[in-house]
Amino acid sequence: MKELDDIPRPRGELTLKILAMPSDTNRNGDIFGGWVVSQMDLAGANHAEKIAQGRVATVAIDSMAFMLPVSMGSSLSFYTQVVNIGRSSIKINIEVWACYPAEEELRKVTEGAFTFVAINLDRHTRQVPK
Repeated sequence: MKELDDIPRPRGELTLKILAMPSDTNRNGDIFGGWVVSQMDLAGANHAEKIAQGRVATVAIDSMAFMLPVSMGSSLSFYTQVVNIGRSSIKINIEVWACYPAEEELRKVTEGAFTFVAINLDRHTRQVPK
């Protein structure tokens, strides 16, 4: 039996949970990577907007790594964790964990570092409140 410390666990707060549907798959039944990235962007922006107390825009994805394919019907959980807050930018690490159909175990499928910038109504950068 594995020690509890040896079992990988999500880092950050659960920000989004979604079910992968047939319209999100390729002809082999695997979820499109771009769809996963778009959901990561939504989760990260949601977290960044709370910190920025308003609107944000995605300006960079520093790194991205897919570890496992995601099959249709999988439940995806998106965990966000702030890496750095600058004058107008917020860098957030986003981990995606999947629970495959007919399984109970969460498996990490990807993670990436996204940078958002706080913007005003005119879409110009603004300072992140302290």
